[in-house]
Amino acid sequence: MKRLQTSILGALLAFGLGFQAAGQAATPSTPGASAQILPDFADLVERIGPAVVNISTQTRMSARQQIPGLSEDDPFYEFFRRFMPPEGRAPKGERGDKGEKGEKGDRAPRGPLRPFGLGSGFIVSPDGFIVTNAHVVENADEVNVRLTDKREYKAKVIGADMRSDVAVIKIDATNLPTLKIGDTSKLRVGEWVIAVGSPFGFTNTVTAGIVSAKSRENITQDPNLDAVPFIQTDVAVNPGNSGGPLLNMRGEVVGINSQIYSRTGGFAGISFAIPIDYAFGVADQLMKTGHVTRGRIGVGITTVTRDLAESLGLPKAEGAVVGNVEDGSPASKAGIEAGDVILKIDGRTVEGNGDLSRTIRGMKPGTKTTLTVWRGGKTRELQLAVGEFKDDDQPKVVQTKAKKEAKPGKLGIAVTEITAEHKKTYKVATGVAVEAVDGAALAAGIQPGEVILKVNTFDVPNVKAFNDVVAKLDPKKPVALLVRDENGSRYVTFRPEVG
Repeated sequence: MKRLQTSILGALLAFGLGFQAAGQAATPSTPGASAQILPDFADLVERIGPAVVNISTQTRMSARQQIPGLSEDDPFYEFFRRFMPPEGRAPKGERGDKGEKGEKGDRAPRGPLRPFGLGSGFIVSPDGFIVTNAHVVENADEVNVRLTDKREYKAKVIGADMRSDVAVIKIDATNLPTLKIGDTSKLRVGEWVIAVGSPFGFTNTVTAGIVSAKSRENITQDPNLDAVPFIQTDVAVNPGNSGGPLLNMRGEVVGINSQIYSRTGGFAGISFAIPIDYAFGVADQLMKTGHVTRGRIGVGITTVTRDLAESLGLPKAEGAVVGNVEDGSPASKAGIEAGDVILKIDGRTVEGNGDLSRTIRGMKPGTKTTLTVWRGGKTRELQLAVGEFKDDDQPKVVQTKAKKEAKPGKLGIAVTEITAEHKKTYKVATGVAVEAVDGAALAAGIQPGEVILKVNTFDVPNVKAFNDVVAKLDPKKPVALLVRDENGSRYVTFRPEVG
């Protein structure tokens, strides 16, 4: 018994010493792997911290803007105030007794400054230009900036662009520390990044994480916003971080922290930053002119799906398909047609509708460009001059009456000849009107009253042409219909039900 205990003790000591020796000789458990240690952000933060600022805003409430039944101390007062009509100038035809403009009372009376919002920003020039989010300074009557050394300044809003959510403000100071702008194209998924800002007002708070994904588009589904290719991270970002920098391990700004995904209002592990190459293109215009000029060519576009590519005979799903072309637009003058697929712009492959939209919007009006389009099974190149985008460039919505139901045919769609009303309402010369729809076509979004212009790559000027094309379709392949409604044209792709 004693010898057994001694043997066991000796074995344990030998195993422990052997394990310790092995641990000292080779830390990695995987053959060939190098030792990895977690990064130390201290030196980096010490270097870049002074160029990150805290932004607080104040606003004045109109004296006549009161919330019936609620006092200013009521917890719901601020909630309801945000949904009241805009403050400031009195309605047309009315004049205040003694507004801010004196005896004439040109503006509604306004109360004292009240705290309005908190955010962050970062200095990009020694003479005081600061980049932040547009929503940080939106509707603010006064903007205050606080540096890490406790100095405080009143800031002037140089320009705020709501479509990109980028703004530039300026303080009257010199010899300020600045941040270096990085290259987003070199940013890799899985790379360490840090955020510096003022969450909940806690200034110069540093959080760290990794890049979770790149080019996250349409996260808000707001048509009034640009197709920003957001950087997704797991860096903790909360209210007050907005406008602060996202930095790589070299201390370069790679993004502007802008949004979080949350069901509670607090951080839930997913945050989004505006890529700095896109954001600084906007900021640079704001610093130079105070506003942003965007290009446009006058088309409605959607991304090409795999089924749509197969229907149109494209080798692979790429590019942006044109749904409609505005009369008199640069695209119309260049000969672009509904149903064309824009594959390249100046020789560069178009990844999707967001990519094309960003590229065109980023061009200076008047720029000459070449589009490579797919039409009728082959490519062709079209030259055009980019026009200027204006905020009032929105499609006009009109109404049309749906036809009575009829028995759907092979595709689950019953069609009739278009009427003079269709031609006038939809601005089309030919096509067939959807009279009834069911099955896969209905599920895909086709509605009675709409007009079908093409089936795959074939024009359908009348019912006979539509029926002839449909009769020759391969029931095992998807079908793409170019459909026109009050908002314009779009491709609808679905797989017919085989019965």
